Amino acid sequence: MKTVKIGIMSQKEIRERTLAIARGDYKPKSDEPKIWFTSIRSLAEVLSDENQVLLQIITDKKPTSIRELAEMTGRQSSNLSRTLKMLSAYGFVKLEKMNKTICPIALSTKFNVIFGIHWGKQKLLANKRAS
Repeated sequence: MKTVKIGIMSQKEIRERTLAIARGDYKPKSDEPKIWFTSIRSLAEVLSDENQVLLQIITDKKPTSIRELAEMTGRQSSNLSRTLKMLSAYGFVKLEKMNKTICPIALSTKFNVIFGIHWGKQKLLANKRAS
């Protein structure tokens, strides 16, 4: 299982970086995070202790449905379904449809959090000044 790189950057910097990428002014390096959060608090909400345990249970026990996972964890299916959809949106879980059931698959249980990055903003500004 791969380690996921997560970046912490302000909303303003994420927006500037995204626009610079869209304009072609900035090309992200392959070793940069692919998943970004605006604060450590927002990251902590997504990767709470409870959700980290959930990812580990999915990895270790390989449930074949959300209902089976609910039985393993003691959580309600509706609550679990919302959590899994959120984790899926960030790329931490894959929800694979098998026949008529949805099977949760953990994509990562290891995380490398990087903050204080300024995504090469100085380089971008230097390029603009030189133009």
